[in-house]
Formats: sequence, structure tokens, C-alpha cells
Amino acid sequence: MEQFLITPAMGKRLIAKALADHPAIEKSLKSGTVVIIAGTTNGYVAEEILKNLGQLEGFSRKRFFRGIILPPVGLTTDEGRLKGENEFPGDVVIVNGVWKKGLTIFDVADELKNGDVIIKGANALNVTQKKAAIYIGHPKGGTIGTSLQAVIGRRVYLILPVGLEKRVNTDLDGLALKLNSPGAHGPRFLPVVGEIHTEIDAISSLTGAKAELVAAGGVAGAEGSIWLLVSGESQEVEAAQKIIQSIKEEPVFSL
Repeated sequence: MEQFLITPAMGKRLIAKALADHPAIEKSLKSGTVVIIAGTTNGYVAEEILKNLGQLEGFSRKRFFRGIILPPVGLTTDEGRLKGENEFPGDVVIVNGVWKKGLTIFDVADELKNGDVIIKGANALNVTQKKAAIYIGHPKGGTIGTSLQAVIGRRVYLILPVGLEKRVNTDLDGLALKLNSPGAHGPRFLPVVGEIHTEIDAISSLTGAKAELVAAGGVAGAEGSIWLLVSGESQEVEAAQKIIQSIKEEPVFSL
């Protein structure tokens, strides 16, 4: 058994590396459609998948998001927009292995079919229940509202990459009842059923080792970090150590 410290940025990269080898994603990349909905974690996912396809040129994580949670001071103007904000580049839509630049989930949702894949980030994670929830600011449900029409209506596969830093210990359905109630303020809150993919799942899928969350937190750049206990056969633990070592210098996400 070995213990490893993983920062939020390292966690995003680790999850991305695992999803780049996900069987359902690989299958749809060959024959089908994969939609990577813009988000900070999904920026890493898009990088890893596009790199494998040899199509990384032209992609940047810098503005690959719609909504983002920031510190209360320093990064926004008086109107609440990001300083130096650029035009939104679109989601990453890959059809039969080819990145169709500039498209969004709204452009392709109606054409998605059984076996296609949507990758969508989340804002809250109940680790015990293996369930995630998404903050919603759009009055019509935003990207997840549109995605669920394809997921529920046509069995499109929904994958939810989410770091353990977003864990909560409360029932997500109960939180939704409170946050979505008439008279409440702030973003709405939607628990969603899909395949959850955390750092724990990433280590398992990449190495076969078992990972457990044993501690969390830190300072001076380690805020939001997690400690994972990794166990298994010696070669599995060594593989996990090698992967984590390869991402230890992942820089903090910056705008």
C-alpha cells in the first residue's frame, strides 16, 4: 500500500487520462459522436482525447467553460464578467473521429443516438451514493437540460467526470428540493444519473489498483488536495505511482 497526494489540477489530469482510454468513448470515436461539454475538468479530458486523435492543434482550455466558480475578488469586472474574457469557443464535438470545430451540444443534441457519448462535468459529488449534481444558471436548464433529452430519450451514454474536491456528505435530492424551491436564491441544483468518474475510478481503470480517500486539504497551493491510499498487487501500485509521478508538476488551473 502507498499513499499519494493529488492536487485538484493533478486530479483533473488523472481523470482525463483515464477517460481517454474509456471503452465507450473509444468506440464512439471510431463510429459515432462524442460531445465534451465545456468545463474546467472537461478541458483536460478534451486535451487528452484530441491528443490521442492527433487533433490537439487549435484547442485551448483557457475559455473552455460557460460558468465558473471564482474567488470573491480579483478576477472579475464590476459586471461580473471575467477580465479579458474571450468569445466562447464551443464544446468539443467529435464525429467519427473528427473534431467539428465551433459546434456545441445545442447544435448536435437532436442527432445524437444510442451509443453516442456526452461528457459533462459536475459541481457536487456524494461519494457514498456515487451520485453527482450540477449547478444550473440558465432558465431552460442549460447544457444538462439539453443533454438529458438525448440521454433519456435515446439512450445516449452520459459520463460525469468530477474530482473528489467536490464531495459533499448530504443527500443530493434533498439539497435539490431546498435549492430549487420557490423563493430560494442562487443557482439551481440538479442531481443527475450517469457514470461518475473520479480520481478513484481513474486509478482503478488505469492500473487495476484500489484507491481510497483517507485525508484532504492543504495550503500554499495544496488547497482542495486529497490523499489517496492505493493498494493492490505490487505491479498495480507501481503503475499508479508511475502515473501520479508523471502528473505531479501539473500547474494550477489559471485563466
